[in-house]
Amino acid sequence: MNIAVVGTGYVGLVSGACFSEMGINVTCVDIDKNKIESLRKGIVPIYEPNLTEMVIKNHRAGRLHFATNLLECLHDVEVVFCAVGTPPDEDGAADLQYVLDVARIVGQNIDKYTLFVTKSTVPVGTSERVKDVIEKEIARRGLSVEFDVASNPEFLKEGAAVKDFMSPDRIVVGVETLRARQIMDRLYKPFTLNRYRMIYTDIPSAEMIKYAANAMLATRISFMNEIANLCDLVGADVNMVRQGIGADSRIGNKFLYPGCGYGGSCFPKDVKALIRTASENGYNMRILQAVEDVNNYQKGILFDKLSKVFDSDLKGKTVALWGLSFKPETDDMREAPSLVVIDRLVGAGCTVKVYDPIAMDECRRRIGDKVIYSADMYDAVEGADALLLLTEWKEFRMPSWSKVAQSMAKPVVIDGRNIYDKKEMDDNGFVYLHI
Repeated sequence: MNIAVVGTGYVGLVSGACFSEMGINVTCVDIDKNKIESLRKGIVPIYEPNLTEMVIKNHRAGRLHFATNLLECLHDVEVVFCAVGTPPDEDGAADLQYVLDVARIVGQNIDKYTLFVTKSTVPVGTSERVKDVIEKEIARRGLSVEFDVASNPEFLKEGAAVKDFMSPDRIVVGVETLRARQIMDRLYKPFTLNRYRMIYTDIPSAEMIKYAANAMLATRISFMNEIANLCDLVGADVNMVRQGIGADSRIGNKFLYPGCGYGGSCFPKDVKALIRTASENGYNMRILQAVEDVNNYQKGILFDKLSKVFDSDLKGKTVALWGLSFKPETDDMREAPSLVVIDRLVGAGCTVKVYDPIAMDECRRRIGDKVIYSADMYDAVEGADALLLLTEWKEFRMPSWSKVAQSMAKPVVIDGRNIYDKKEMDDNGFVYLHI
């Protein structure tokens, strides 16, 4: 089976590599010539566990190919997956220009039946627009070529994306015809041999499922952050509260961890897009607006706690940050709390020293020399007046606190992910604050 995956970003590259791992002949297409050339050399532009090895292996085996133009493979493929970016506009709506550009190319060039599958996260109604674009382009050519459209949203967790794709808890597919369903069945059969996980819906429902899932998870995070902030005021322990409500089978224990806010490529963008979709249809998503407001507030909570420690006088202070990416096992800093914290610290006159196991180059790319880049976690705390933990990388879980205390100018630690034990921190002489 031959397929094309357009877009070699996070979703497209993981999808293409995993399909090729199952023996499918895949061509990944991207207009970025430098990226394609790097991929041909085995250089993967994103950090994701096991992805580089899989790309190199399947490219060498002749199952995974890279191209800068869809026309290089379009006439040989049965399925075109569209995995291009849908960045938010200023009003929060998803920008669909790249999706519609791919649809236009398909409509202008296909000469046999083709299934166009939207993998990008897109608002409800996008597949109808895609279908309309393809139909009009075929009509302009004076031809009659059969095609179908389908929606196949991704549910990949950054840091575990390869595992999620290879062993999915569910595969959601929105289709209109039996032919499209049979093709998607054949395509995903290798991934569902042990347990049938295919969920077929109409196309608008498949498009909505992706947004609803991410919005629900974001809601749980913001809810727990609200509870944590209230616990802080009334003297309750949010970790005990989390365990107590998570033991309720109706609630469960996932995504109930309070922290310094969520980030990444999905939750912030998808919450904004769903709010915008509702607005365009005359409805106000009041809960999701509150979810977003809470998250924006939460990203500044570590700065607020630090400011109180120093009586709002942070000018001239040196502050160390452990963690830059929005979560462990990725170098993704999109909407990361670290960006907000750095802006506020620098604005207050602080010298900021940072360390992250993976995201240092990404940080340099985003903010340049606004901060001091440290060689390791202990180098970051040398001479620091405070340490802020923003990302719960494994290597941060059990540091040598005696070494940290000796290196710091003042023993202040603010834990944005609640991974340290307060008694241990007190015993080591730290001023310890957490969520």
